[in-house]
Amino acid sequence: FDTEDVLAKFPTCYEESMNTVLVQEMQRFNRLLSVIRSTLRDLLKAMKGLVVMSADLEDVARSLLIGKIPEVWMKSSYPSLKPLGSYINDFLARLEMLSTWCAAGKPSIFWISGFFFTQAFLTGALQNFARKNRLPIDILGFDFEVLDDNLDRSAPEDGVYVHGLFVDGARWDRETRALGESLPKVLFDPMPVLWLRPTRKDALKVAGTYNCQVYKTSVRRGVLSTTGHSTNYVLPIRLPSLQPEDHWIRRGVALLCQLDD
Repeated sequence: FDTEDVLAKFPTCYEESMNTVLVQEMQRFNRLLSVIRSTLRDLLKAMKGLVVMSADLEDVARSLLIGKIPEVWMKSSYPSLKPLGSYINDFLARLEMLSTWCAAGKPSIFWISGFFFTQAFLTGALQNFARKNRLPIDILGFDFEVLDDNLDRSAPEDGVYVHGLFVDGARWDRETRALGESLPKVLFDPMPVLWLRPTRKDALKVAGTYNCQVYKTSVRRGVLSTTGHSTNYVLPIRLPSLQPEDHWIRRGVALLCQLDD
């Protein structure tokens, strides 16, 4: 991505924090793309005997043979447990999402799983609302509304629509519009579109909901990065439930941004 051209088209703007999110996401993907391109180029040279086959290049060659993501890529990558083929398809889909955003403007529904640093996107959504209503951002949080599976809708007045999450350990019952028991032999259930609506923390509704944690991968653990955020944990989302919270806690119900296949 040519971030200078993108910055000219989507300049840093007080009223629209998503412009900054887009440029920063492109910079992160540029770094990862540069690592992938350089290691593959050096591997070809090493196989021809033009450069020394280093330990990192040996690991890349070995990983390519067994369909595993090379360790040197993962050091610059977003968390992923996918095999190499699925990882490349996922990576290309993320690049396509950013390219479409750049070409056609801000999407009305965001693919939340496609962000490199999801917390920046969430903070941008809160920041837009805080600046619009002249409120301090630290008193704001997200209220959540589960919509339907229709992806053809206009952007909300406040907050963001997101899709791309999967329920692990339960399912979203589209008849009762609440969490339900998993169907036989179905491990993960795709969530419909979610509306993340900024509101004051003291006005959030918690009755009749389950505080469902969102993770980027199914491993459900991560390390604290230099920004103070976990590399895997995203945020808690309150989902309507006809059962008490303990019921879903015992089942280990969580939301995942991506599957392992």
